[in-house]
Amino acid sequence: MELAHSLLLNEEAYNQLSEFQKAEFIFEWLQFLEKLLPVTSRADVRENQKKLVEQLTSLLNNSPGPPTRRLVAKNLAVLYSTGDTFSVYQTIDKCNELIRSKDDSPSYLPTKLAAVVCLGYLYKKLGRILGNSFTDTVGNVLKAMKNAESQGRYEIMLSLQNILNGLGAAAIPCHRDIYKAARSCLTDRSMAVRCAAAKCLLELQNEAVFMWSTDLDSVVTLCFKSFEGSNYDVRLAVSKLLGTVLARALTSKQTTASTRHNFRRISLEEVMELLGTGFLRGSSGFLRASGDMLKGTSSVSRDVRVGVTQAYVVFVSTLGAQWLERNFSAFFSHILYLVSQSHPKAIQSQIDAISCRRCVSFILRATVGGLLGEKAQIAAAKEICQAIWKLKKVVDAAISDSNLETRISTTDVTASQHVLVCALQELGSLIHGLGTTAAPLLQDSSTGVLEAVISVILHPSISVRLTAAWCLRCIAVALPSYVSLLLDRCIERLSTLKSSPEAVTGYGFAVAALLGAVKHCPLGIPHGKGKVIMTVAEDLLCSASQNSRISLQRTQAGWLLIAALMTLGPAVVQHHLPRMLLLWKCIFPSSPKDLETEKTRGDSFTWQVTLEGRAGALCAIKSFVSHCAGLLTDEVVQRLLPPLPSAVDLLTQLPSIYKSHGNSLKTPSTVYRHKLYELLAVLPPKTYEGSFWAVLKELVADLTVPDSQIDTSTFLLPPLCHENDLLLLGPLLQETDHRFIEEQLLLGNSIAGGSLEYDPYSICEKVAQGDSVPKPLPPVLSVISAATRLFGVMFSHVAESHRLQVLEQLLNSIKQTKGSRQQIVQLNVVSAFSTSLKHLANCKGSLGPEEVRKSALTLVMGALESNNPLLRCAAAECLARLAQVVSDTAFTAGLAQVSFDKLKSARDVVSRTGHSLALGCLYRYLGGIGSTQHLNACVGILYTLSQDSTSPDVQAWALHSLSLIVDLAGPLYHVHVEPTLSLVLMLLLTVPPAYSEVHQSLGRCLNALITSLGPELQGSSTTVAALRTSCLLGCAVMQDNPDCLVQAQAISCLQQLHMFAPRHVNLSSLVSCLCVNLCSSYLLLRRAVVACLRQLVQREAAEVSEYAVALVKENREDFTPDVNIREIGLEGALLSLLDKELDQRLCQDIKETLTHMLTSMAVGKLSFWLKLCKDVLAASADFNTVVPVDTTQEEETAKVDDASILTSDSDERFHPFSNPRWSTRVFAAECVCKIISQCENAGSAHFDITLAQERKQRDSRDDFLVLHLADLIRMAFMAATDHSDQLRLSGLQTLQIVVRKFAAVPEPEFPGHVILEQYQANVGAALRPAFAPETPPDVTAKACQVCSAWIASGVVSDLNDLRRVHQLLVSSLLKVQAGKEAQSQQYNESTSTMEILAVLKAWAEVYIVAVEKQKNQSDAHNHCFKIANSAEENYRDGTFSASGLLDLVQADLGTLSKLWLAALQDFALLTLPSEYASQLPAEGGTFYTAETIESARPHYYNSWALILHATALWLTSTGFIVVDPDEGVTNLSRPVTPTTMCQDSSTRPLVKSPEDVNTDRFHLILGISVEFLCSPGSDAAMENIIACLRALQALFDVPWPRSKIGGDQELGVEMLNVLHRLILTRESPDIQLAALEVVQLILFAAQEHVKEKRRSAEVDDGAAEKETLPEFGEGKDTGGLVPGKSLVFATLELCVCILVRQLPQLNPKLTCSPAVQSGKHLLLSEDGSRLVAAALVILSDVPAICSPEGSISVLPTILYLIIGVLKETAVKLQDGQLPLTVAASLQALKGLLSSPMARAEKSRTAWTDLLRSALVTVLDCWDQVDGLLQERDEVSLLTAITVFVMSTSPEVTTIECLQKHCIEKFKITLDSKEPLVQCKCYQLLHSIFQHPNKTVSYPYIHSLAPSIVGKLQETEKAKPENAAELQVIEEGIKVVAALTATAEEEHRTHLVAGLLPILISFLLDENALVSATNSAKSLHEFALQNLMQIGPQYSSVFKKLMASSPTMKARLESAVKGNQESIKAKTAKHAKNPGKSSSIQLKTNFL
Repeated sequence: MELAHSLLLNEEAYNQLSEFQKAEFIFEWLQFLEKLLPVTSRADVRENQKKLVEQLTSLLNNSPGPPTRRLVAKNLAVLYSTGDTFSVYQTIDKCNELIRSKDDSPSYLPTKLAAVVCLGYLYKKLGRILGNSFTDTVGNVLKAMKNAESQGRYEIMLSLQNILNGLGAAAIPCHRDIYKAARSCLTDRSMAVRCAAAKCLLELQNEAVFMWSTDLDSVVTLCFKSFEGSNYDVRLAVSKLLGTVLARALTSKQTTASTRHNFRRISLEEVMELLGTGFLRGSSGFLRASGDMLKGTSSVSRDVRVGVTQAYVVFVSTLGAQWLERNFSAFFSHILYLVSQSHPKAIQSQIDAISCRRCVSFILRATVGGLLGEKAQIAAAKEICQAIWKLKKVVDAAISDSNLETRISTTDVTASQHVLVCALQELGSLIHGLGTTAAPLLQDSSTGVLEAVISVILHPSISVRLTAAWCLRCIAVALPSYVSLLLDRCIERLSTLKSSPEAVTGYGFAVAALLGAVKHCPLGIPHGKGKVIMTVAEDLLCSASQNSRISLQRTQAGWLLIAALMTLGPAVVQHHLPRMLLLWKCIFPSSPKDLETEKTRGDSFTWQVTLEGRAGALCAIKSFVSHCAGLLTDEVVQRLLPPLPSAVDLLTQLPSIYKSHGNSLKTPSTVYRHKLYELLAVLPPKTYEGSFWAVLKELVADLTVPDSQIDTSTFLLPPLCHENDLLLLGPLLQETDHRFIEEQLLLGNSIAGGSLEYDPYSICEKVAQGDSVPKPLPPVLSVISAATRLFGVMFSHVAESHRLQVLEQLLNSIKQTKGSRQQIVQLNVVSAFSTSLKHLANCKGSLGPEEVRKSALTLVMGALESNNPLLRCAAAECLARLAQVVSDTAFTAGLAQVSFDKLKSARDVVSRTGHSLALGCLYRYLGGIGSTQHLNACVGILYTLSQDSTSPDVQAWALHSLSLIVDLAGPLYHVHVEPTLSLVLMLLLTVPPAYSEVHQSLGRCLNALITSLGPELQGSSTTVAALRTSCLLGCAVMQDNPDCLVQAQAISCLQQLHMFAPRHVNLSSLVSCLCVNLCSSYLLLRRAVVACLRQLVQREAAEVSEYAVALVKENREDFTPDVNIREIGLEGALLSLLDKELDQRLCQDIKETLTHMLTSMAVGKLSFWLKLCKDVLAASADFNTVVPVDTTQEEETAKVDDASILTSDSDERFHPFSNPRWSTRVFAAECVCKIISQCENAGSAHFDITLAQERKQRDSRDDFLVLHLADLIRMAFMAATDHSDQLRLSGLQTLQIVVRKFAAVPEPEFPGHVILEQYQANVGAALRPAFAPETPPDVTAKACQVCSAWIASGVVSDLNDLRRVHQLLVSSLLKVQAGKEAQSQQYNESTSTMEILAVLKAWAEVYIVAVEKQKNQSDAHNHCFKIANSAEENYRDGTFSASGLLDLVQADLGTLSKLWLAALQDFALLTLPSEYASQLPAEGGTFYTAETIESARPHYYNSWALILHATALWLTSTGFIVVDPDEGVTNLSRPVTPTTMCQDSSTRPLVKSPEDVNTDRFHLILGISVEFLCSPGSDAAMENIIACLRALQALFDVPWPRSKIGGDQELGVEMLNVLHRLILTRESPDIQLAALEVVQLILFAAQEHVKEKRRSAEVDDGAAEKETLPEFGEGKDTGGLVPGKSLVFATLELCVCILVRQLPQLNPKLTCSPAVQSGKHLLLSEDGSRLVAAALVILSDVPAICSPEGSISVLPTILYLIIGVLKETAVKLQDGQLPLTVAASLQALKGLLSSPMARAEKSRTAWTDLLRSALVTVLDCWDQVDGLLQERDEVSLLTAITVFVMSTSPEVTTIECLQKHCIEKFKITLDSKEPLVQCKCYQLLHSIFQHPNKTVSYPYIHSLAPSIVGKLQETEKAKPENAAELQVIEEGIKVVAALTATAEEEHRTHLVAGLLPILISFLLDENALVSATNSAKSLHEFALQNLMQIGPQYSSVFKKLMASSPTMKARLESAVKGNQESIKAKTAKHAKNPGKSSSIQLKTNFL
């Protein structure tokens, strides 16, 4: 098979193959040929043409299968179109001959069909080239059709479609004949033929004018006929034909003159009339009334009506959105007319009415909801409102006439009801879809939407009242700001009109619906509303008995309100629980005796009211249990239980009550049953154990003697079947775009599906999808589904002994019934039993003894052979669950054996399908039955069944079952893979395309096979390659299948293949297939396409995108996607699909696909992506009513592309996105944010305009984000000022990101300014609307964040400009000050908490930044090294006068500080553990109410950190001194000092001292910080931790808090432990540095405390002797430190932790291990160095807080660490700089050595010993390993020695051995070759020589001075060459000069005498000076200066020398003279400018 295919068929290879392999080989060759022919050169084709034609035509005789014949035909056509055409006529003749053949045997059929197909493709491709031959061909084909069977008719129709397509207008002579033939096929009994005929007619109408002119009526009637008995595919195809023909008829301009006389333009009314006829009268024609009609039964079959409904949608879609906009009112009135009273027949029964209403709703949703943009939808909504007003007037008139008792009035009222229901539903759906963009519509008083809806709440018809309530709910979900308003209005009307029955139910429904909407509105409703509603409900229930006329309505409304109230959740319900439980207790009789009296007393009306009330109560409790599970404590459950037995009692009595009171109680009692079952199903079964038997009896009766004779399978069973098995049962059970109307065909004629009026209680329940109305089934049916659910729960809890009884009873009841009734009972029983098995499996229960199993098996086996395919499917699943529950291998094997035997013997379709599925299902639940024999047997039987070509059903079920086994048998199946794959391929190549269900099962098999092969498919062995080829072939066959679901299967198979073997899937052809089907009319196909794309773009986004565009450009005729990929790329196509798509799952997938594409490609195609987002966002710009920004003019000069900030795009030629929905625009705004973050990861050029412009000039293809800043701002602005609140939030988010990311980008043209500055007007304008009073709080809160980001970013330097935005924050602050009372009652109280905290947080951020900036300006060096601020470093420092920004805040600081403290106090209360709940203030906090405490919490968690930081800064700035006398009373509703915490007002002291207030505040801040830092959750934000640490830093920056913590050692230790834990758990260097700063401050506080105590002790005990002074500091007299109690110990722990983490070598445990022995030096990262440095500073401070003894015990550790760091990090750097860590360790060493403890009497000796050891350690560093010496930095070590010499008392370093050692090191270093080292050495000696203590300095001078002088004398000969060497000489001379100064008189002369010659030797004469090098000149000047100083100082020696050496004298004189001249010359000019001092000097002066 692997032999390479060539243009010609390789016949040798072909002949060696087996029969089946031949077919595969041929198909493979044909596929290859199809790809090869178009790209082969003409000459090559012509050369091989003859042979090829022969080979291809010979294949026609080989009875090819359907896919093969199609490929043969395609190839022949392509061959003739690229090669010569002269032999084409022979081929056509040959085909015609084959068709004429009289051979009718089945074996010859494929040949005939192949010839038919071949003709079709030849004409399609060659068309008019074939001249007139077509008449004969068409005639011949039509003749053949007369006696063809269904496959023949099918292929002939498709062929005729192709012929028509190819010939176009040339085929006119045959049109009539073809039309006749197609007419008969359109009503063919085979559905596939009908579909083909519809396609043929669709092609025909392109040219055949008569179809949409003269014969229009008959075409329409024909289509109606075709709908009868049709399936989904036929309805789809025929509705497309019908819709297109009618649209064509309406729009055609008559062209041909010949038909003008009998043609007239047809009007819209007539077209509508035609369609309406079909909708209302069905296919019975216009005049002939069929028998049904006369009998008075409903004549319109459902499928006709559904088909016509789809045709309406096609009709409108074909005409397009603009047409619909223009003709909306005519169209709308016609659609409503379909359900109006003009056609009583259409809506005579409730079932018909519901069905018609559904169809009408579908038409409106698909057209108005699907086609129109937001603007047009608003117009449509206005139109609908007008319609509602009109209908309202009719009803009002009728009602006012009702006193005349005229019959007309009542019919009028009911007549309008269905029209109103449809109008209200569409209005609700429209507004729901528009979301907050519908705000202008509702504000428009002329339309009066709300008035219209509320006015029909009083309509006499219950369904209208319910729908109006539903419509209000939709409005509330769309516009959350209306919820409270509408609730108030409805409650008010309900109370006023309490005596009108319509008003009570109507407004009751409305309130319930609105309460149901609350959970969809994140902003909620005020908490108090719950109380109001509870009161109203109680009032209604209590007053129900007062007036019998409305007692029923009041009872119902009262309980409905309570049930709806429960949906608000535990927070609201817990306050009303006692009242509700009381009502619940009272509604049921308390004892059986009371029930008896009730029975004797009541009449039918009171029973009706009683049952209604009790059903309502049951419903309310069920709502409580399902929505407030959190409140179900044991105590509450105990209170719920008492009424249950009595409820069950009533259930058992119902039949007798019903008997005695007649039929009126039928519905109420059914409803009561239903509600009781539903409640029991959600309660834990333990709670009603006592009533088990009574309930079970009732359940069994309900299931076995049902009230209704309706087949309930379609809603009971699907949930019990596995979703994959449902695919077997045809498209009706699958998800389609038409599911909404197709559902009713599923349910059979006796029921149309659910409707709201069947169960009003469902109005407040959760709905599955967004805006679709709940559709409860009629009570008769819903009681059965509730019974099956409850049975499932109870059966699994019944004792095993009783189960047998129950099952026997069920089995008997099935046996006793007959016929259709038996099937219904069987169905109910099986679904109930299946549910119980599900429960048993979930709770791992067992079924029971052998007898129970037997009965169960009998029950299931009976159903497995039922005629109802759905029941068989459920039974197979049930059987498998049974095996799972029993879980006994013998039992399972027995089950399988039964099926084996059955399948071997049975011949009927029913048992073969049922049992074959059972085999597959068994595998599903037992995870592979581990025996190979069993598997072989299964596979063998299923192979046989799947080849049974007599029954496609058996094939489909067997293959489906096989696919399950392949999927679930695991590795056992591997032996069967090859044969299975061959079988699948063979069937794919032979099964006729009409049997799509078989093909779908084959697709599932192939998919399972690919999955089971998995990654093996990548292999390269021949077997794997063959398997892979077979899989690809199978996919290719399926891709060509006409059935869309099979194509979807093909795509998912290719997707699997691409996952396992990506290299072997041809991506280009896959992408083309995906693009073509992107807009398919089949939902499942679209889903498959997008799922596949989603996977492809995760790996190869760029390739996929390129292929898509390349394919469009090729313009192949088979590639015509419905979306405009050429303009907007695949990405744009997906975005526009996202905009039109309504399926949630699909939308989610599209979003994910786009996100993947964006992450991998946005940076590369930046302009493209930004343009896409901009197009989507700007497309709705004309919909905005935002005033363009005022100050844009002056900016426009700079940026040309900013022509306007916001103009409508109407001037653009073509807009790729017309009116996108708001959700799409929100997605586009989110994409912009993602693009920014992608660019951030991609490199800095995106945020640096100079760099970006440079790189852009270098390569124009480069693109950078910063160049698109104008667009980013514009997009953010457009989004932030939209009508849609979600979009505003996204826009503000985008704006915030842009401000944060671009704040620091400088503007190259204006130095000192930033690039964002020019957009300040836009930012201001985008923010302003968010602070308007009517803006929702979440938008305002977001805008506050943007404001603070903008002010803090420092973009704007001018305070006047800043004031615009600052003013917005000030206005918000005023709102906050107004306090809780002034909050609007529109939303939940927690939203005002959110808004207030957002404002306070924004102010806090601004204040923090202002303080930072001021601090940065005032002190650049407040620490010895600066620890960088992580968060604030992004902001440029000091761009505008910091004091200016601080002044802005200062004005409000008084108010702010109080509010901040109040907020912190609230937060502190809220973080208390739950056990303190009782101590919380009853009325809530300052900014939250006690009831909304839970919903307020997250808002506090969001903002506390910055507020804490700001408060700490404020308290610091006042130094804790100022205390406001009237603390906090001024602006807030109650005082907010932290004193009010948990104290009663009576115990609170009236006035607190300032000290107390400060202490409270201190502890508040400290408490919050420590509480948070103790255990910041793993998700705690970095910035919160940093802010918290910064707050602590600020707190300890001032003396008073330091005194607090210094004096309280436990507190200090606690703090250090918390910080230690933080450092251990958080890796971030920023956090660790900030923590170390706090540690340093705590240590400082302790030092201050110890000093203070020492000082006061000295003052007190001044008289006493010094010895008696007590020791202060840790370690007292013993020097012991207690871990856990000791501050020192805690500090050391923390520092060691930091140091060892950065330098593991310091850990003595580690240094012994070989891993660290290598001694290589690590260069720390910058952050690491900073951390180490900070830790060392802290270490050196530790001894200061110890007593002398204490200091002795810690000193070794400290020295070890400091010297360790020095040793480990002293590495030479290139520039001779000291590493930061070395500098820090030397600094620390100096601090330590000069500690007073070293001199204190008690500790002196110990310190001396330890310091000597330390010095030895330093000296040993040199002697370690010679090999390492080169990288050791001698300078650092020398410096350390010098520090020791200079800073300790002499006795440490003057021991001879040590001193010698030190001098030795200096000697070695002096001889260094490196000038830098020498230079440093001189500097250090300089300081040692000047040591005041001679015992220290003399040894050094004696040993080293001679060699220094000697070195200087040598330099006379070797002059310095560079600056470094020059510096060495200068330093040397400085040392000698210093020595001279300190030397004694007798030695001095020698020194001077040595020094002068050296200096004079450096002088140059005038000639030499001109030509000398720079360094020589400098040396000359330096020497001259020194000489001029020394001369006068030691004049006697000087003179002596000069006298003795005349040459020297001459040299000196000439130099002095030259110097004087040059000075004169310089003073003539200006003074020389001073040398620039170096900008940064590390503090390296450690001495």
